Amino acid sequence: MIYPPYLKAGDAIGIVAPARKINRDELKFAIHWWESKGFRIVLGKHLFAEYYQYAGTDEERLEDLQNMLDNNEIKAVFCARGGYGTLRIVDKLDFLSFNLDPKWICGFSDITVLHAHINKICEVATIHSTMPIAMNGNTMENLETLYKILTGEQPLYEWNPHLLNRMGECTGQLVGGNLSLLYALSGSVSEIDTTNKILFIEDVDEYLYHIDRMMLQLKRAGKLANLAGLLVGSFTKMKDNEIAFGKTFEQIIYEHCEAYKYPIAFNFSAGHDERNLTLKFGAKYNLSVENTRITLKEN
Repeated sequence: MIYPPYLKAGDAIGIVAPARKINRDELKFAIHWWESKGFRIVLGKHLFAEYYQYAGTDEERLEDLQNMLDNNEIKAVFCARGGYGTLRIVDKLDFLSFNLDPKWICGFSDITVLHAHINKICEVATIHSTMPIAMNGNTMENLETLYKILTGEQPLYEWNPHLLNRMGECTGQLVGGNLSLLYALSGSVSEIDTTNKILFIEDVDEYLYHIDRMMLQLKRAGKLANLAGLLVGSFTKMKDNEIAFGKTFEQIIYEHCEAYKYPIAFNFSAGHDERNLTLKFGAKYNLSVENTRITLKEN
């Protein structure tokens, strides 16, 4: 796996919106915060364009992201927000210049499409992190983990146990992202390889029966059988039908992994929550799940 160069003061950070539309006010905090850290901000040409729910037409969003991938002065690209839309343009992206001069691609949720595609096709590491639209509501710890990882530090994460955790220790490359997007990528060139990997999953605003369906699909596709470990992030605003599904999201996830032996760690603070800790996809991590504590550290 190739790691892009880490950032230093004076470097340029690009902001694009490959999915849902965004306005200038929603970016003020993020721009100020990154400039206070000594970075230059470069906005996409069509960043504030609107086409129904999207940040411009497919062609406009594609042009902005392609320009950032091709611009050698840009050392990291932040996706302004998620929503839906990245899947519509990923197959039209040209990664020739990016492969010659890789840079950090940062975001989460809908940006899982870029993580999966770039990790697999380009073999370049990416950063699963908060996005500019959310930074004003994130914890300072959250923002600092992003800054540290982008500048080359390796934070140690430690959190409390969960009743459904499975004890053990593993080391493997970290892959994954938003469960709904991993489900949507199944059978495509961007489909993730999970063999001997630590799989991270998170989601938001989903029905419990759909969590079951997506986990079952991953299981049937062989994506759960040969993991090194499973890291479960935030599953926020879960919904149920009028007739109860009968299980929590944790129970659903555990049930589909129950036959396997690898460690499972619930309650990692990453996903659609104010505490959205930063992860480096494509990097090798050590996950240790004990009775009294869980730790995650880049290896």
